[in-house]
Amino acid sequence: MTEEFLHFVWKYGLFDRSGLVTDTGEVVEVTHLGDHNPDAGPDFLNARIRVGNTLWAGNVEIHLQSSDWFVHGHQHDKSYDNVILHVVHQYNQPVMRTGGMVIPTLQLPVGKGLFERYRLLIAKKERISCFDRIGTVDPLRVDCWLNALVFERLQFKTAAVRNLLEQNRGDWEEVLYVTLARAFGFGVNAAPFEMLARSVPLTVLRRHCNSRLQTEALLMGQAGFLKSDAPEGGYPFRLLREYSHLAAKYSLSPMEAHVWKFLRMRPMNFPTIRIAQFAELMHASGHFSRILACSEISGLRRIFSIGANGFWNVHYTFEKPSEPGSKMLGEEAFRSIVINAVIPVLFLFGSMEGREDLKDKAMDWLNRLPAESNRIVSDFARAGIHPASALYSQAILQLWKEYCMKKRCLACSVGAFLITTQVR
Repeated sequence: MTEEFLHFVWKYGLFDRSGLVTDTGEVVEVTHLGDHNPDAGPDFLNARIRVGNTLWAGNVEIHLQSSDWFVHGHQHDKSYDNVILHVVHQYNQPVMRTGGMVIPTLQLPVGKGLFERYRLLIAKKERISCFDRIGTVDPLRVDCWLNALVFERLQFKTAAVRNLLEQNRGDWEEVLYVTLARAFGFGVNAAPFEMLARSVPLTVLRRHCNSRLQTEALLMGQAGFLKSDAPEGGYPFRLLREYSHLAAKYSLSPMEAHVWKFLRMRPMNFPTIRIAQFAELMHASGHFSRILACSEISGLRRIFSIGANGFWNVHYTFEKPSEPGSKMLGEEAFRSIVINAVIPVLFLFGSMEGREDLKDKAMDWLNRLPAESNRIVSDFARAGIHPASALYSQAILQLWKEYCMKKRCLACSVGAFLITTQVR
């Protein structure tokens, strides 16, 4: 038994309300269960409960054992003085408010079948606990849940953007720059890419964006990829020469190259290639206003139709030549950058500026992009959930990361339905 499960049972009233009595034998009649409180303080607020002949209005606190009241120090906390009922799995001692008044305690009757279904669900070793049953759930219920998860995912992503905005004093161009940099890391190198962007402020890049050589020199040099022993006259040497001058001018110190990951990566995802592409993107300016002006995804594609300096057509790293090949940003990479950088920034800007048109545009773009292709999305497809667009693949990623991985079946609409459906 877990406290989280007791919360679930109380929240949805999944118990027999007839014959309820307190630890002292007084009859309990639940008129209103209360509102679940996810923050500090009592677990359920504004409940209405009749104990004996008295109808009480106040809060409900839930524990596994009644003695947990003292373990958590509630007897000294005045914010718990308005608790009208203490609900527990096991009663082992009375509890009281700060003034010493005893609080009625109810031992909650939990059906064995209900708990057993919950226990079996979270005990499964599959990555998706309900893998063999989610396909049996009403598609409308699943669809409604995924739609809710889309906004939960956006809230999660825009929270990070909002923090950046505060750190950069409302400079949306700088925020977009750092967010784009992180997206160019494509997960594995996201953190080093963010470090790189923070180490080369956009104000510095802007002063040199007219020069491709200087833009790439700043980024490659700060990334720690320019070696002092570069052969004289070649492209790496020219980058090093430019970087040495600019680093002295702006008092820049390069990152340690070892923070970048190359192992078990496709060469096109090597950080050297992604930095070269990012430098090409930064060679232009005014990205934020250009993105705001885009009405269609085709306009975004033109902004991100970028390659790399000709040197990279025959290299993946500075040290070793490779077979010739284009280093244009691919369609899958473009979609990833739009989903993880452009849409969160655009949606937050629309929210903060009261621009519903921009929020709608962000959601429309997300719905028009194809669903992402990865292991998680494939797992859900095998379970019978096929996302029609990136809107729904993002919802699936949120479901996986915040619910399935953490075994939060009780907080999941699908999981809760599967646990309770046989007791309704």
